[in-house]
Order: sequence, then structure tokens, then C-alpha cells
Amino acid sequence: MLSVGEILKKQREKLGINLNEVEKQIKVRQKFLSAIEENNWGIFTSKVYIGGIIKNYSKILGLDPRRTLAFFRRDYERLETVKFKSRVASRYLTPETKKIVMALLIFIFLIFFGYFGYQLKLYFSPPKINIVSPKSEVFKKEDRIKILGQTEKDAAITIFGERVYQNKEGIFEFQFPLHKGQNELVIEAVGANGKKTIFKKIYKRTD
Repeated sequence: MLSVGEILKKQREKLGINLNEVEKQIKVRQKFLSAIEENNWGIFTSKVYIGGIIKNYSKILGLDPRRTLAFFRRDYERLETVKFKSRVASRYLTPETKKIVMALLIFIFLIFFGYFGYQLKLYFSPPKINIVSPKSEVFKKEDRIKILGQTEKDAAITIFGERVYQNKEGIFEFQFPLHKGQNELVIEAVGANGKKTIFKKIYKRTD
């Protein structure tokens, strides 16, 4: 949809008239004529003054002033509506509300920053190893015990040089032979980031 400024400029160029000629005929400076063609109402102090220029401008271009003024009122009222909404929004955003909004934005930023920092720490940290079972560390006349542990699902686990694989939950299983006395279990886990964890635990067998 054409604006009043576009209508005037298009007609002027069609007639081959420059702004200097228009200035001489209606006694309005070129900067104001350019502002009207660009729909820049900010440099004018009065809506009535703009309407008078448009009326005279339309006449020398052979346009119907009533039609161009109707376009102007439509464009100007639309601009006034936008300004009014902006003023209303600014009015209702009290200093107290601004403080609350700012505090909320800071809180959201801190939450995001904290979460990002936590994820970064996890990424650069070695994998954790947790023994799910057995809970006891002392056994009587047991030749072997089943070690059930958990670590990151992407970690590579090695127990006494043997590669042990975990399931999707990171749970792994190993049959650990027990000799009389103390038996040291050593588990190595290398994470996807290349960091290594060495886990050691003593199980005792009594006869």
C-alpha cells in the first residue's frame, strides 16, 4: 500500500519536476518537501502545517488534495498509535517494575551461566566410578565375587588388563577372584574427554 510520500514523489518524477521547482512554486524549503516524500513527520511541529504543505504540493502535481490528505491522515494516525502504545508501555513500566525485570534477567543469566559452568566441569572431569555391589568388603570362603559397578556410558573400562563393557546406563559387571587374605580391586576408566580415573578397593577373604 502506497504512502502519501510515495504518491507525491512518484507523481513528481512522472511529471519530471525537481524539488527546486516545487520549492519556488509553493514557497516551502526542499528539506521539508523531502521529509514529506520520505514520510518523516518528526521534523515538523504541527500536523496542520504538514497538511497545508501536502494540499499545495498535490495541487501543483495535479493530484486530488482530498485523496492525498486522506492517505496522510491514515499514515499519521498509524504513527500516533505506535507512539501512544510506546508511551503507555513506558508509563506502566514503573521503576519498581524495572527493578523486578532486571533482577529476573540477572537471575536467569546466573542460572544459565551456572548450568553452562557445571556442564563444562563435567566435560573436563574424569569419569566417576561407583560400586553398586557388593556392599560388604569381607567374605568367608568365597572363591569369587560379582562386582557390579557404574560409570559414564561412554567411558572405556579396564580391570586387570581386561576390557569390560557397560550397558546404556553405564552399569558393568566383573567376576573378581578372591584369594585368602586381602585382594585389591583396581578399575581404570577413561572418559570420552581422555581423562582417566583409577579406582581401588580392598576385599578380604577369611577361611
